[in-house]
Amino acid sequence: MARLIIVHETRYSYERPVLFGQHRLLVRPRDSHAIRVIEARLSLSPPGDTRWVYDALGNCVCLYEPRGEAKSLSIVSRLVIERFPAPLSPDDPQTAMPILYSHEDRLVLAPYIAPETDEEGDALLKWLASQIGPAGEPALDLLMRMTLAIHDGFEYRARHTEGVQSPSATLRLRSGACRDFAWLMIEALRRLGYAARFVSGYVNSGVRRGAGATHAWVQVFLPGLGWTEFDPTNGLAESADLIRVAVARTPRGAAPVSGAILGDPGQSDLTVSVAVSPEAPAFAA
Repeated sequence: MARLIIVHETRYSYERPVLFGQHRLLVRPRDSHAIRVIEARLSLSPPGDTRWVYDALGNCVCLYEPRGEAKSLSIVSRLVIERFPAPLSPDDPQTAMPILYSHEDRLVLAPYIAPETDEEGDALLKWLASQIGPAGEPALDLLMRMTLAIHDGFEYRARHTEGVQSPSATLRLRSGACRDFAWLMIEALRRLGYAARFVSGYVNSGVRRGAGATHAWVQVFLPGLGWTEFDPTNGLAESADLIRVAVARTPRGAAPVSGAILGDPGQSDLTVSVAVSPEAPAFAA
């Protein structure tokens, strides 16, 4: 178990004052057997009304309505969490390809099996075909091979603008940010009948790709294992360095901050920073 301090700062600056609509904040993990939230503080400017809810996927959502006009919006989340790792072991069950879900699971998983994108051309299918192994191959072997193929074969480029590349664009460019790599893997797996979803959160290591900002990776549902995490940006599976905050069917649904402004802002600027550090041990006097 590791106890960590996470400070996530998001700041929008505008050339001219604007009014704000409701904003949706995904900055707090939900307590689970893997993550326990010890302390959570949220500093917001301009001040406004807040309300916490769970969305349809069980994500902790803060609904924030800033009051009045302002030329900036600041959202600072400070968390103290305990992270309990549960790495994959050789004794974990392995489902052979093709993947088969029970009727009860399939009813719940259907939205995560259906592809979202309508890819033009056959680039995605050709790349996917190059990842498929022999019939009866354990699913974990395929998933780790795909994770490492993206990690080893694509150039990581941090991108601070909003939006995600299509899978075909990522294949053409052979580069992308963490969310682009996650989305490529998700949409590829869905075409093989896997239930896969998008995860946003933090990575606990200064040497990992994606450190210093929010991070994105993949969850795949495997019979006997449940939702299992794969990070194609860093070539990881079920790593204690991954700190999940939110899950969604598409990248848009897992955005840490989303909302609207009213008025003409002129020039605008967005800065995001994330610092993850171990909590200093307390010593008795």
